[in-house]
Amino acid sequence: MNKIYLDNAATTPLSEEVIDAMVETMKINFGNPSSTHSFGQDAKILIENVRRQVADYLHVTPAEIIFTSCGTESNNMIIKSSVEHLGIERIISSPMEHKCVSESILDMKNRKGVEVAYIRPNEKGDIDLAKLEELLKGSDKKTLVSLMHANNEIGNIVDIKKIAQLCKENNALFHSDTVQTMAHMNLDLSDIPVDFASCSAHKFHGPKGIGFAFIRKASGLKGIITGGPQERSLRAGTENVAGIAGLGKALELSLNNMEAYTQHMQDIKKYTIDRVSAEIPGIKFNGRSAEADNSLYTVVSLLLPYKNPLIGLQLDMKGVAVSQGSACSSGASKPSMVMMMVLSEDEMDNCTPLRVSFSHMTTKEDIDVFVNALKEISKDFVIENTNVEHR
Repeated sequence: MNKIYLDNAATTPLSEEVIDAMVETMKINFGNPSSTHSFGQDAKILIENVRRQVADYLHVTPAEIIFTSCGTESNNMIIKSSVEHLGIERIISSPMEHKCVSESILDMKNRKGVEVAYIRPNEKGDIDLAKLEELLKGSDKKTLVSLMHANNEIGNIVDIKKIAQLCKENNALFHSDTVQTMAHMNLDLSDIPVDFASCSAHKFHGPKGIGFAFIRKASGLKGIITGGPQERSLRAGTENVAGIAGLGKALELSLNNMEAYTQHMQDIKKYTIDRVSAEIPGIKFNGRSAEADNSLYTVVSLLLPYKNPLIGLQLDMKGVAVSQGSACSSGASKPSMVMMMVLSEDEMDNCTPLRVSFSHMTTKEDIDVFVNALKEISKDFVIENTNVEHR
């Protein structure tokens, strides 16, 4: 069976060039970067070159890039250290954040007594910036705002620059989970006054187990993993040299080909929307995922007009890999918090969400296989819910 992979928001296949770069690094740069001899210093030089490469992309200084194991670790470090070391007493966020953000915030609420305020999104998944401004002006407590740049399930993109400016005007710190947009969009953090951001290399054809945190210079943030001076004492532990080399090569490929990759995925996304709209009567799209603007080009969120919790398994048996939500909650029996925010009660009871996500490797032939498989499965259901009210 020729398998089709359409779950790139969860992870992406490694590029061959990335694998080659990592293998070469494991063969040659095996020294411990903290060692003072030439083997260690060669590895250290490789790390610093990639750090400078990341910093150049974001238009920040190399000292503001801290390598971590992934976006989850970066988000945990930023949120928890902000409370522990920066005196944050209040966090403003959204119910639609990734679990590594939402659970870190709840941990700080439960263990440290941090006040938490949530901005409930509208039925399209949009964040009300007027409400954010109202919340920022409504308290003198030292505040951290944590809002993701693009939603990992429905693809909605927030105005990260406007949010950062609102935070700056109201003396609040701003953290953004940028895992879904890093290396997919041009991000100039010299122009966007965000204080903290996060990245996972495996979202842009790099290896798993490596990412980074952007930490604005002079923020005062301290590490939560201690035991060594690595990463400017913000993240103790011997560095993942091969992973960092893979991240650097994946970033290089993404930036060098960003225009072509973007155009290709935009075309694939439109083709997907057109095909499923034509073949599946009553299908709808969640959030703004079917819109060209304010929507991540890598993701489209479908709402099938029938209830079928086994849809993901059935598609997998036909050789098509998709997701019914975030990879971190795809095994849960309940709908994700994102779906609970954007779907009506009728839709929750009678419809099925499905996330399809693309990479530059996705072809129209892949989409044809997916749509044909979905159409075949849909024949087994009497589609009676085409008039279900979308909130």
